[in-house]
Amino acid sequence: MGNGDINQAWDTFWERERRKGAKAAGKNAADRGMPESWNRIEHQRQQVWRDFAQALPKGARILDLGTGDGHVMAHLLKARRDLKLLGIDRASALPDPPRGAKVRGGIMMEDLPLPDGRFAAVTSQFAFEYGNLPRVAAEVTRVLKPGGVAALMTHRLDGPIVAHNRKRRAQIAWALEEQQLLKTARGSLGLRSAGIAALPRQVIEAPEKGAALHGPASAAWEIAEAIRQTLHHGRQDSPANVNAILTEMEAQAENELGRIASLEAAATAAGDGAPIITAMADAGLEMAEDRQLLDGTSAAPFADFRTFHKA
Repeated sequence: MGNGDINQAWDTFWERERRKGAKAAGKNAADRGMPESWNRIEHQRQQVWRDFAQALPKGARILDLGTGDGHVMAHLLKARRDLKLLGIDRASALPDPPRGAKVRGGIMMEDLPLPDGRFAAVTSQFAFEYGNLPRVAAEVTRVLKPGGVAALMTHRLDGPIVAHNRKRRAQIAWALEEQQLLKTARGSLGLRSAGIAALPRQVIEAPEKGAALHGPASAAWEIAEAIRQTLHHGRQDSPANVNAILTEMEAQAENELGRIASLEAAATAAGDGAPIITAMADAGLEMAEDRQLLDGTSAAPFADFRTFHKA
């Protein structure tokens, strides 16, 4: 999957979530993209950003890279209502930001349309590593004030978030490639003209099989059950309408596969942290803090957190 496809995957994702509303966006992203220990991970992330906020100057202007649904800005504002927050994201359609913050979509981290030395801090949660590291680091340095700080929370390739998403990729493949559930469902629609309206046995049995093989909350079960219900409730509807719903399911599955690919590529780019540290150092930023974040369940950290100062 190329960068254009990955960018489109995130554009489509945030456009859907924008239509649902910011609260639904955060919940959806967490439920699907995070492991079972998500509550512990979220607690750790909240604490990191609240502690970071407490050390900032009064009325500090903050830029949040790859802001998405504004999760980081919400944590910062909960700790400090005096902060002035702007979030940017390459996706053009974004959910509404937290109250007291602003967002601008369609902006690449590598080319910020912002003046030099404008921000006291730049933040990034699972975003910096999605870009061209040297170019993003140079832009971060440019927009920071002298004495400013950049705070980066980055993915780990060996952590539970990547592991969880790899499992979801395998679960989606089971439903759509191994079991061919969409193909079977569409084939059954074509038999209606011959008077055959019964649901295919493969579709009927797939949810139970998916739950047994991959878990009752897995993507395998989700997709299989959604297809089964679509055919069941669509028996009195036109085949064209039912097929449109199946096509939307397929698009959502492909979108998730694109986002998983982008996550894996970003975690690979971050590596052991050395590429990020090098890029920031070459851009003139000195690392002040480097720590691993644990969820209390997995032996591997779910993220790294680093801060960098501009002289």
